[in-house]
Amino acid sequence: MENSAKENAQLFSKTTILPIDRSSSKSESSASKEKQTCCGGIKIFLGALSFVYFAKALSGSYLKSTITQIERRFDIPSSLVGVIDGSFEIGNLLIIILVSYFGAKLHRPKIIGVGCLIMSAGTFLIAMPQFFMGRYRYEIFSSSTNSTVSISPCLQDKSQIPLSVLERSQAKINAGCEKEVGSSMWIYVLLGNLLRGIGETPIQPLGITYIDDYTSEESAAFYIGCVQTVGIIGPIFGFLLGSLCAKLYVDIGFVDLDSITITHNDARWAGAWWLGYLIAGVLSVLAAIPFWFLPKHLPRPESRKDSSTSSEQSKFIIEDNREHHRSYEQQVKILEMVKDFLPSVKNLFGNPVYFLYLCASIIQFNSLIGMVTYKPKYIEQQYGQSSSKTNFVIGVTALPTVSIGIFLGGLIMKKYKMGMIGATKFGFGMSLMAFLITLSHFFVGCENHVVAGLTVSYDGKPVARHETALFSVCNSDCKCATNQWDPVCGDNGITYMSACLAGCKTSTGHGKNTVFHNCSCMKITGSQSGNTSVILGQCPKSDDCSRKFIYYTVIQVISAFFYSLGGTPLYIVMFRCVHAELKSLAVGLYTLIMRALAGIAAPIYFGALIDRSCLKWGSGSCGQRGACRIYDSDAYKYTYLGLIAGFRLPSYFLAFLFYTMVKKQYQAKGPKSTENGGQESVPMNKETNSKSSEYLSSSSDVEKESCI
Repeated sequence: MENSAKENAQLFSKTTILPIDRSSSKSESSASKEKQTCCGGIKIFLGALSFVYFAKALSGSYLKSTITQIERRFDIPSSLVGVIDGSFEIGNLLIIILVSYFGAKLHRPKIIGVGCLIMSAGTFLIAMPQFFMGRYRYEIFSSSTNSTVSISPCLQDKSQIPLSVLERSQAKINAGCEKEVGSSMWIYVLLGNLLRGIGETPIQPLGITYIDDYTSEESAAFYIGCVQTVGIIGPIFGFLLGSLCAKLYVDIGFVDLDSITITHNDARWAGAWWLGYLIAGVLSVLAAIPFWFLPKHLPRPESRKDSSTSSEQSKFIIEDNREHHRSYEQQVKILEMVKDFLPSVKNLFGNPVYFLYLCASIIQFNSLIGMVTYKPKYIEQQYGQSSSKTNFVIGVTALPTVSIGIFLGGLIMKKYKMGMIGATKFGFGMSLMAFLITLSHFFVGCENHVVAGLTVSYDGKPVARHETALFSVCNSDCKCATNQWDPVCGDNGITYMSACLAGCKTSTGHGKNTVFHNCSCMKITGSQSGNTSVILGQCPKSDDCSRKFIYYTVIQVISAFFYSLGGTPLYIVMFRCVHAELKSLAVGLYTLIMRALAGIAAPIYFGALIDRSCLKWGSGSCGQRGACRIYDSDAYKYTYLGLIAGFRLPSYFLAFLFYTMVKKQYQAKGPKSTENGGQESVPMNKETNSKSSEYLSSSSDVEKESCI
């Protein structure tokens, strides 16, 4: 019996030892395979997400570069352009919370892929009005379009104009009115931008949290910085594409360019704004492809695993072939997620640090979005630059600097292992330095455009605003249209609203080469050469203004660098001050509030206040008010820069309170938790901790499934 028992014991030990050895060998092999899958999978996802960031940033920045082109093409004011620009945020606002909360529990890569396709559809829709509306018509004097008809600009009697010319002109006006009454094509641009906002919604919250979930804490900041750096390359190409398209006439390929009397420096010039949207739409389609082949989940790195999660992860990886039996359980868990939604939102708003961060960001973003939206327009009006050159300068100077700043911000945070206190101090410190540098923009503005009857009298003396006198002794005998903007420039440096208001009697040439002679208003001021002729186009600003534009650009580059340097640390602080399970919702809620309280409103009220500085409105085809042709440079400068500074200044008081609160709460946890990156995902207070525990317990099964 004893021998038999011994034999059985030996046999049992053999049968039990062998599986243990196999499992240990399998675990080593699976660990090695898991490491390779994790590294390879996250790298592929990083590449795909970087390209999506590039595509979405390109289309977004291209829209900013075409603000003035859209305004002129559709003859709408800046406030309405602001509504079109804000429609992107409205689209984002509609589904951001749902995507951020429920998307984190579903197949995140595929949701991002669907978003890219929706984004491309919206981008194509923006360009569609160009193919359905008539050719672009701008204010022009009839004789400059036809060399066979010689008409005196200073019309003392309408009988001077041949009947055939009047009939053709009236027919064009009537046709234009009928078409305009039947459609407002800018609505399609608004709807396309709205759809683009819906499609872009899942990219940021789901993409960033996917990286943060499947990388170590030290690497997360660096990887996010890399993605955002690549994303900054998108605006560079977006503005360069905008520069190229702005040089091309809006109806290129459809009209004879020799008949066009305006150049790309003219306030009536509309470039081929629609062309870039077709290119951006194709890029968005290409960006969607890789996400359909990426896995729903990746193995978590060792530093992000706990014992329960690790064991459950192994269990689900081994038993993933049984997933089709869990459909009922998943439905129950979705209902649990719905029940936990409001408590989770309440948990975030109950976190005082997160709430204070939101308040400071709202004020900052109102300033930032207003500045970015109307920056190209500001450069054009303040420094007399063309749309093409403006977009080019922004693309090759400010945006590469921002890219470098964001990259270095993530690199510095990783190298020095900044904790909550260090990241907060560094981020807000850089932002404050950028703000102080930006204040010098008030001292590098240019003088007003010299326009007879608007900014100066006909003898060249400055006049007060709103004291315009379009008629003078020199043109009192001329029957001129006061709503027409077809500027001409004399060699005395004065711009006249039209050749008729300049008192010109004859003209030679045609198209861009038209020259008007014997202009009576030129005789009042005189000229060094004694010439009384004027040429088409507005007079350029002085050489001193060109030098100030260089100063403006240098200041803008330096301030943009410091502002972007603190961007990544502050972004990391935002979802380090909440519980790990609420990160995706925190990012989504943050994005939602920024869209609602800054992204939608800022372009509208910035545009409305900028419109108040307009000196001369254009005239539409039916005589209605169109786009603004010229602004009061001083009023524009103080409105634009004053709004930017007025918002950013109070945000730093909130930032100081935020820093004080972070320092107070984290210093109590010791130096390792404050200046080490390892404990930054710990909740900020006991209330947050307890609420997060409730959230975690109610949705633990769902979170465990995310390890598959």
